[in-house]
Amino acid sequence: MGSLEPTTRARRSRHERGLFGTTPHIVTGGQTADAAPALAADRLYQVQLTAQSAVKFVEPPGRNRDNGAAFAGLARLTVDTAGVYRISLDQPLWVDVIANASVVAAKDFQGRPGCNAPHKIVEFLLPAGTPITLQFSGSSAAAVKVTVTRSPGGTS
Repeated sequence: MGSLEPTTRARRSRHERGLFGTTPHIVTGGQTADAAPALAADRLYQVQLTAQSAVKFVEPPGRNRDNGAAFAGLARLTVDTAGVYRISLDQPLWVDVIANASVVAAKDFQGRPGCNAPHKIVEFLLPAGTPITLQFSGSSAAAVKVTVTRSPGGTS
């Protein structure tokens, strides 16, 4: 795993930057999977987070950044078409994807220190028609802006 190919990065980050220039839909991240808000692809959301210690994760976060002051939250997602999707974030926090009761491994990622439109993009191969849980954790900020977009050629 490494950074996305330069041509892919330039072509697609334009789409994400465009979404980050829109007014976000404000939702409150769930403390449990049942309370998690539903997100849709190609929209910008601002997910209000809560104290990480109050969140009941579906699976333990892949990276533990809880120093007692970290923020976290859960969201839900279902995609109509299976393929590679990009989760873009404006904050340096951890995102885990859970589908079919298993953690979905990240396929690729990129990040830009000092940039928040977006700061980080992580790619995952997502199944169609399956409830997916997004776990945000280890944030130093109480809110994160997030988009989910299909990756170019996103089939594998």
